[in-house]
Amino acid sequence: MSELLSNILAQGIEHLNIILLMGLAIFFGTAGARIFQRFHIPTVVGYVVIGLIIGESGLNLIGRDTVETLALFNMFALGIIGFMIGGELRRDVFRKYGNQFFIILCCEGITAFILVAILSGFVAWYFTANFQTSIAMALILGAIASATAPAATVSVLWEYKTRGPLTSAVLAIVALDDGLSLLLYGLASSIAIALIGQSNGALWITILTAAFEIFGAIVLGAFAGFLLSFILKRIKEPDKALTFIVSSVLLVIGVSIALKLGSILAAMTLGVTIANLAPRRRQSAFELVGKFAPPIYVLFFVLAGAHIVLADVTGWMIVLIIAYLIARTAGKLFGSWFGARQSKAPDAVRRYLGLCLLSQAGVAIGLAIISSQLFVEQIGHAIIVIVMTTTFIVEIFGPMFVRLGVKKAGEIGLNITEEDLIGTYGVADVMDTKVPVISAGTPLSEVIKVVSSTDNFYYPIVDTNKKLIGAITLGGIRNTFATQELNDWLVALDIAEPIIAKVTPDIALAEALKRAKQFDIEHIPVTASSEDNCFIGILNCRAVRRQLSAEVLARQQKADNIQYT
Repeated sequence: MSELLSNILAQGIEHLNIILLMGLAIFFGTAGARIFQRFHIPTVVGYVVIGLIIGESGLNLIGRDTVETLALFNMFALGIIGFMIGGELRRDVFRKYGNQFFIILCCEGITAFILVAILSGFVAWYFTANFQTSIAMALILGAIASATAPAATVSVLWEYKTRGPLTSAVLAIVALDDGLSLLLYGLASSIAIALIGQSNGALWITILTAAFEIFGAIVLGAFAGFLLSFILKRIKEPDKALTFIVSSVLLVIGVSIALKLGSILAAMTLGVTIANLAPRRRQSAFELVGKFAPPIYVLFFVLAGAHIVLADVTGWMIVLIIAYLIARTAGKLFGSWFGARQSKAPDAVRRYLGLCLLSQAGVAIGLAIISSQLFVEQIGHAIIVIVMTTTFIVEIFGPMFVRLGVKKAGEIGLNITEEDLIGTYGVADVMDTKVPVISAGTPLSEVIKVVSSTDNFYYPIVDTNKKLIGAITLGGIRNTFATQELNDWLVALDIAEPIIAKVTPDIALAEALKRAKQFDIEHIPVTASSEDNCFIGILNCRAVRRQLSAEVLARQQKADNIQYT
C-alpha cells in the first residue's frame, strides 16, 4: 500500500484516471456536505467548498485539465437538473400565476442587467481608460448577470421540501431566466462587437441566432417530450422507465449541442412536456430520476468549486468583482420586489423572492467563456475570472439566502411525503399508550366485556408484574367461541396468542414499520426495553399511516391556501 501511494505521489495527481478522480470528488463532496449540514448550511455549499479545497486553488487533486475533460458531464448534470425543474412547471401553476411570473422575470432580469452594466462600466473605464472597450465589457457582464443558477437554487428547495407561492415563483423564474439571459446576451454581444470593431455580420443576424437558440430548444424539448410521454404510458417497469428518461435527456442535450441550441432550456421543456402530458405518470417518473440524480448533483457542484482558481484574481479585478456583486444583488432584490409589487404577487413573494435569485452558475460561466473571445487577451481573461469568482461567492452565500427566504415565507416542510415523515419519527412519537391491558387471569366473560366496550382490535395480556406475555385479537376470540365448549372456565391467558414481534420506544418508526411488514401484522406491542419486557404501548401501523397521510395533506393544503394580499 505504501509503495502504491509513493508511486501515485511520484507520478503526480494529474496522472490519476478520471474514474478515480470522480470517485474522490463524490466521496469527499458528500462527506464534506454532511459537516456543513450539521451547522444548518445547505449541502450545496459544502459541495462547492470541497471542490475549492480539492481543486487547483487547494490540494490540486482535480486540476484544470480534469475539469475541462468533464465539461460534457456538466452539461448532462445541468440537463438532469433542467428536466427536474421542468417537472415542477405544471399547467395549473402557469394558468394561475403566468402573468405575474412574466412581469417579475422581466423586472428582475432587466434591472440586474442595467445596474451591473452601469457600475461595472464605470469601474472598467477607470482602470482601462478605454471607453468603447469598457462599454462593451459592461454590456456583456450585465447580460451575464441577469442569469440565475437553477441547480443551486432548486437543490435547496428540494432539500427543505418547500411548497407555496414563493416556491412556485422561484421555480418558474429560474426556469425562464436563462432564456431571458440568452436574449439579452444576443443583443449585448452584437452591440459589443460593433463597439470594438469586430463585427462579422449585421445586428439582425445576431438577434436571429439568439432567437434560434431559444425557440429551437423549446421545439426540440417539446418534440422529445411527446415521444417520451407516449413511451412512458406503455411502460410499467420502473427500471425501464428510468432508462428511457435518462436516455431522452442525453439525446436532447446531445442534439441541442450539435445544433447549437440552449441545452438547459431544451431539457426543461422536456420536463414541462412530461409533467403536463402524462400527469398520472409524472410523480413516479420524476421520483425515479430524483433517486438516480444525487451523485450527479454532488459531482457537478464539486467540479464547479474546483473550477475556481483564486491565483488568477488581481487587484483591479477584485474591485470589479465587488462592483458586479453589489449591482447584481441590488438588481435582483429591487427588480423582483418591483415586479412582484406591480403584478400583485403575495407578500411572501414580494419580500423574499429576491433572496432566492442570487445564485449564478452554468449559463453565466458558459457565456463568459464565449465572451472571452470578443476581447483582447487581458480583458477576455478578466471576464472569465470575474464571472468565475463571483459565481463561487454567490454559490456559497446564495443557497443560504434561499433557505432564509423560504423559511421566512413559512414554506419549509410543506412538500413533505409520508416517507419523509416516517424518517423523522420514532416509535415513542406515535405509539398508543391508552390501549386496554388485560391481566392473564381475567375470566373470559370479563374479557368479552372489555372488548365490547372499546374500539380496539388488539389487547395485550400481562402478568402480575405488568410483563407482556401474549395478546388477544378479535379473530382469536371468534375462534375461541367456534372451538371451545367450556368458555366459562377460560381465562385471558388460555386464549392469548404468542407475541411474534415487539419493539421498544427508541426504535425508529421506519424500522418498526419494516418489521411489521416482514411479519405481516398490523399491531406491534411496545416494551420498555429489549431487556425489560414491561408493556408500555401499542404501535397501530394502520392508524399511524392514516395519521401521516392526514399530516401530509394538511401541509399541502396549508401551502396551497396561502392567499394573495
